[in-house]
Amino acid sequence: MLDEVSSVQFTVGKLDAGMAILLSPGHHLIEFPSTILPEGITTGSIVNITIERNVEEELRQREEFFTLQDEIFKSFSSPPEAPVIRCKASTQTSITIAWKPLVLHTAEVRSIEVYRNQTKLNLNLQPTATNAKLTGLEMDHEYEIFIIVRTSAGVLTSSKISARTHKLDNLTGINVCFGDFSHDQDIDALVDLLHRIGAQCSDELTTDNTHLVCTIAKGPKYDRSLEWNIPVVSPEWLKACEAQKKIQPAHSYYISNPTQKPSMEK
Repeated sequence: MLDEVSSVQFTVGKLDAGMAILLSPGHHLIEFPSTILPEGITTGSIVNITIERNVEEELRQREEFFTLQDEIFKSFSSPPEAPVIRCKASTQTSITIAWKPLVLHTAEVRSIEVYRNQTKLNLNLQPTATNAKLTGLEMDHEYEIFIIVRTSAGVLTSSKISARTHKLDNLTGINVCFGDFSHDQDIDALVDLLHRIGAQCSDELTTDNTHLVCTIAKGPKYDRSLEWNIPVVSPEWLKACEAQKKIQPAHSYYISNPTQKPSMEK
C-alpha cells in the first residue's frame, strides 16, 4: 500500500563527482546522486522528484527485523545447561562416570573438574570429554561424585551420584578385550567363561577395558594396552578368577614381550 505522493521541483545547480546539487523554489539545497537522474541533465536543468511512502514494504521489513531480533535473542540468551552424570562402570578399585555432550549454546568450556567426596581430583579432561575414570579407590567403598564445568558463561555443577566399588567376589566389573592368541578358537571358551561369571568383553580395546587377555605379547592392542596402562594377562587369570570366585591379582599372570629389553640395555 502506497501513501499520498509528494512531488517537488528542483533546479540542478551543479554536477560534480557523481553528485548533483539541487535547489528548490524555497531555496532549499540537497545533494542527490547524479547517477539516478535522467540522461542529459546539466546545470540549469529542472527535475521533479516524486516521494511516496511504501507502507506495505515498511511493514514487511519491520516484521523481518523483529523475527531476526527474536532469533538472535533466543540464540544468545540461552544459558548453558548443567550436566547430569551417571555411573558407567565399577570395579574393585575404579569407577567410571559418564555424561551426555555438554549443551553450552554460545558458551565455551574452560575446564572440567571431577570431585570425589568433595575433593577435586587431578584429572586432565578435554573440553569435549563425556566420561572420566576414577582409579586407586578402596574396595567395597561408597563415593559421592560430581563434576564442575567452568565456562565463559559461568560455573555449572552437575548432579551428584553415589557409587560403590565392588567387593572382592564381585566379578561383574571385569571388562576384557582379547588380543592375539596362538589358537583363536580358545577365545570361544573364554567368552563362555565370562558369561558364567557375569563379566564383559569387547571387540575393540578402549579405556573402558580393565584387562587385555592374550597369549602373544604383540600387535596394536598390546601396544595400546601398554600406552594406556591396561594390564595384559594370560587366559589363566580369567580361569583363576572363576575357580576362586573372586578377583585375582593380575601381576602373577602378566604377559610380556620377550623381545623387549630393559631400557638400560643396549
